[in-house]
Amino acid sequence: MSSPAIAEPISPQEEHLESLIQRRLGNRVRNLRVLLRPEGVILQGWTATYHAKQLAQHAAMEVTDRPILANRIEVR
Repeated sequence: MSSPAIAEPISPQEEHLESLIQRRLGNRVRNLRVLLRPEGVILQGWTATYHAKQLAQHAAMEVTDRPILANRIEVR
């Protein structure tokens, strides 16, 4: 028996960054999630191209002063 995955709550700051990045991408990344950690930012989601993945990372670098720890956006 498997237990359902419990989603981590989204902070207002994470939600704001997701919105800013998504506006710049024009919905090229699906299920975009920005996780803020004391050390930096982690990007999650999925996209159809590596170019969109790269655009998401550059957009994140422009809207936050924290380093990108990981770009976990999956290319499908």
